[in-house]
Amino acid sequence: MKEQILDLDLKKILQTSLKNGGDYADLYAEDTESLQMIAEERRLEKINPSLDAGVGLRVISKGKTVYGFTNEMTEKSLLSLAGQISEAVRDSLRGGEKSDRTIRLSPVKSPIPPSIKKPPGDFPLLKKKELVRRAEEKGWQFSPKIAQVKVLYADIVKRLVMANSLGELSEDTRVYTLFYVQSVARENGQMQTGYHPVGGLIGLELFEEESPEKVAEKSCEQALRMLSARKAPVGTMPVVLSSDAGGTMIHEAVGHGLEADLASEGLSVYHKKIGEKIASEKITVVDDATLPTKRGSFVFDDEGIPAERTLLIDKGVLKNYMYDRRMAMKDDTRPTGNGRRESYRFRPICRMTNTMILPGTDDPQAIVRSTERGLFVRKMGGGQVNTVNGDFVFEVSEAYLIEKGKIGDPVRGAVLTGNGPRVLQTIDKIGSDLGFGIGTCGKDGQGVPVGDAQPTIRIPELVVGGSS
Repeated sequence: MKEQILDLDLKKILQTSLKNGGDYADLYAEDTESLQMIAEERRLEKINPSLDAGVGLRVISKGKTVYGFTNEMTEKSLLSLAGQISEAVRDSLRGGEKSDRTIRLSPVKSPIPPSIKKPPGDFPLLKKKELVRRAEEKGWQFSPKIAQVKVLYADIVKRLVMANSLGELSEDTRVYTLFYVQSVARENGQMQTGYHPVGGLIGLELFEEESPEKVAEKSCEQALRMLSARKAPVGTMPVVLSSDAGGTMIHEAVGHGLEADLASEGLSVYHKKIGEKIASEKITVVDDATLPTKRGSFVFDDEGIPAERTLLIDKGVLKNYMYDRRMAMKDDTRPTGNGRRESYRFRPICRMTNTMILPGTDDPQAIVRSTERGLFVRKMGGGQVNTVNGDFVFEVSEAYLIEKGKIGDPVRGAVLTGNGPRVLQTIDKIGSDLGFGIGTCGKDGQGVPVGDAQPTIRIPELVVGGSS
């Protein structure tokens, strides 16, 4: 696909899209090859290979966007699409007078060297099936209380070409591997679920870091531990979030509010607060797409901007938002490499990559010892946040009581309720460790791979809901 796209007159296509006005135009070409395998009920249920390719064209005019896409990657088709977009700019966005600007494309040098050691395409299907089989077998053998084991293996290869009216031409190849085990333990009419995912911008070397058997073990251990759990207490209490919980809290309660399309347009509690102290001086938050192998990483974002590390909060002070191209133009600043999209079918929007609270200096074990009574959260579940006021609600999938400075009995059904800005202000302990989580973040009907991370942290007062 890359060669086919690069052989086209990309300059002419971009110039055509701008012929009726507009401030900026770009082209995004994508060729995706993927494989997904799912095993459950003691057999391989699905093997789904897929191929998809297409091109998206966009014009930004006076802060508004016209976007279109096609699967027909010929010059004739793309010129036709560019013509339709230019007509829409003239008719609906009042793009302005006709433009005859000249565009000269130059390749943008890759800021990060290739890091994939074992590309999935180099291995036969039987090898991947064996990884699934090993995990499933381990899960079923782990305990007679295990009543269900589901294993997913997926690999995705995305080949990208991006060009724009500024003259920038960027190419990227992204290789993602994802593997998870979900298990259900049953005893005396009770059922509990365990879930452990691994993956990232990585090939099959992923399984050198964590074997299929280990993934299954961690899933089953969680399910079995929760079988013996009592119902979570309710009330306001100290909550210690383990680094094992990943950065779900920072991603949901803080990260979305720092995406520029929400923050700059008054849809975030952090609107117009650049330069203000919004968190404890212990808190520093970054969004970093340059981290090797992490799920939210890339070489270029989906607008061709080189990956970077963006400082969002520095010792409690809000320093920046996460910008895509459109919002950077609107706010007269530079994009931060946070323009992302699910595929060529979607326009890019402001999205996180790998978002994290940086480690502090406190000993993680000492944080627990210094907490007389409270809740220790090892794994977070789903949640939601109101970015306008910062209020959040999170389910907890694995938690324990803290009693006299020690981690005690497991509890289930805990729900954390609070306010992101208030939590940031009150965090009083920041561990020296750092743990990563992975996921697929949804926004505006699009899903993109992300990572998040945090050290062990303590929130002195947080409302815990559940059943006492």
